[in-house]
Amino acid sequence: MIQDSDFKTATMARVYSSQGHYEKAVEIYKHLLECEPDRQDLARALAGVEKKLHKKEKGSNENLAVLFNTWVDLILRYKRMRYLRKIKGKLEE
Repeated sequence: MIQDSDFKTATMARVYSSQGHYEKAVEIYKHLLECEPDRQDLARALAGVEKKLHKKEKGSNENLAVLFNTWVDLILRYKRMRYLRKIKGKLEE
């Protein structure tokens, strides 16, 4: 069986990064830097991928905030609509 560590190369990290799998790329770059701590090219690549990962996570949080605000707004509108229907029903009696 093929070991996962057999594929921990700088090329695989670049492939993962280019496909948007930043977490996996960071994991590989960190592993490679543990083996070869003097490689500045790996350190720069790791920093670049971590920056992309941070931007991706920040964007996700902003999207969640927008969705949450929309969800709260819809709940409040629904409650208002139910209240107005209740009043309308009483007026029609």
